[in-house]
Amino acid sequence: MADKVLVFYGSYRVDRMGIRLADFIVTRLKQRGLDVEFIDAKAVNLPMLDRMYKEYKPGTAPEALETLAQKIKAADAFLFVVGEYNWGVQPGLKNLTDHFLEEWFWRPAAIASYSAGRFSGVRSATAWHGTLSEMGMIVVSSTLAVGPIAQTLSAEGEPTGDGGKALERSFPRFADDLAWWTEAAKAQRAKRAPPY
Repeated sequence: MADKVLVFYGSYRVDRMGIRLADFIVTRLKQRGLDVEFIDAKAVNLPMLDRMYKEYKPGTAPEALETLAQKIKAADAFLFVVGEYNWGVQPGLKNLTDHFLEEWFWRPAAIASYSAGRFSGVRSATAWHGTLSEMGMIVVSSTLAVGPIAQTLSAEGEPTGDGGKALERSFPRFADDLAWWTEAAKAQRAKRAPPY
């Protein structure tokens, strides 16, 4: 059975450039035979955090929250496509992730960052690393950093130019790292239940 990977993306902007990287990643992971689902924070459109999923009595959470909680619980791994807003994280994606906690536990997560400039969103990726770790995920060491995104990926998410070539070269190691930790985490969960 193929590993189930959720790919999260969080820009709410009208002209979303990071969707190109999300499309690239989803396509490449599917080509590797993974069961991939794209989760767009803008499409899910959770309200600003008032009550976490776990704070609702069973059966009373809003439908979108319940649906997403079940998808997160069923996933083997997560991949976050993150843009950089003023050296920090995107508020839409941060809001989505904060609705959950235990649902994330004991699974690996990978981070792919992007920006319009040459720093490729790495400051956001650094901020996300600590956040995802605190939320109980095992954050893999390999990362992708893409920028300038408009010169690296076409509107269809296909690599272009030298940046696109570099992305193609770096993606296999990134995906292999996530796959290794996914397999390790699955094996450990099958061997012994998480401690909490």
